[in-house]
Amino acid sequence: MDPSIIVMVVVVAALAFDFTNGFHDTANAMATSIATGALRPKAAVAISAVLNLAGAFLSVEVAKTISGGIVDEARITPVVVFAGLVAAIIWNLLTWLFGLPSSSSHALFGGLIGATWVASGAGAVHFGKIVEKVLLPAVASPVIAGVVAMAGTFLVYRITAAVRQDVVSRSFKTAQALSGSLVSLAHGTNDAQKTMGVITLTLISSGALAAGSAPPLWVILSAGVAIAAGTYFGGWRIVQTMGKKITDIQTQQGFAAQTSAAVTILASSHLGFALSTTHVSSGGIIGSGLARDARGVRWNVAGRMALAWLLTLPAAGLVGALAALVARQGAVGTVLVGAAGVAVALVIYLRSRRRPVTADNVNETDGPSEPEQPPVAVAA
Repeated sequence: MDPSIIVMVVVVAALAFDFTNGFHDTANAMATSIATGALRPKAAVAISAVLNLAGAFLSVEVAKTISGGIVDEARITPVVVFAGLVAAIIWNLLTWLFGLPSSSSHALFGGLIGATWVASGAGAVHFGKIVEKVLLPAVASPVIAGVVAMAGTFLVYRITAAVRQDVVSRSFKTAQALSGSLVSLAHGTNDAQKTMGVITLTLISSGALAAGSAPPLWVILSAGVAIAAGTYFGGWRIVQTMGKKITDIQTQQGFAAQTSAAVTILASSHLGFALSTTHVSSGGIIGSGLARDARGVRWNVAGRMALAWLLTLPAAGLVGALAALVARQGAVGTVLVGAAGVAVALVIYLRSRRRPVTADNVNETDGPSEPEQPPVAVAA
């Protein structure tokens, strides 16, 4: 296959992944605002999409980490990157089907690591960088966001304890709209860069760019547009899980959770840590629920999420490794991998139509909500 053709195929696959990343992670920014009624569902995703696009232009540090830090760009080919992307897309779609807010970032890293390991050996994978830039942030970021959200929620409830609830709710709906917008901007600075890094890695591995190059402007623009389009698509299944199924969220909690997530994501983007915005946002929601009343957190849902987090990297790595084994057989192998990816995506989409979740029913759940619990801070 002509090298220029495979590069174009990889760029298209990377933008397809970016699109799935957008609708998979819409919930990170706007689930709590939608759940509390601070923003209407369609307005929320429109605002988030615009700010995701804007955020893509604020930094390229995470993109540099991926294009030159995770794997050895001199020892892989665009075909290897393609195999990793197919694995990441499949995992994103599968977890979306089940409404699980897993990490698109870790799906991408897992796919790339598995494909690179099979194609070029373990020596082509920078395990030290993975521990420093991926695994440690994966463990620390949800804890940090959760602790910050817990402290913020407690303080907010203490400060507003003597204020009428209708006044508090109205005021914090406005604050939530602002904090959700900040998370969307932060999300663009972190997650859009991952696709920029993958495309840049492809261009470096094909010889189109020198090693260590920053993403060209067209890469930044296309990645920003793709993730914004995916964000506008909605990803309502995961919005429903994060907004309604982890804990019953009031406006004060939503504000605290979103603010803690935004601060954590922006700080990590500045430092070049390719963390999971899903882990951060979920940690913030759980932390806010704990501050209000630990009994209000649905630990069975949190447990399923944690299991998905643990499985994402190895599962995507295994699929990436299998895809690389097939794709390395030549043009026919590459076509087979692409066809298999499209077929799996189609099956998942058709399955999702059996129980559609849309902007109209996103705030509904399959079963009754747990009883409303009084805020701990108020009771104190």
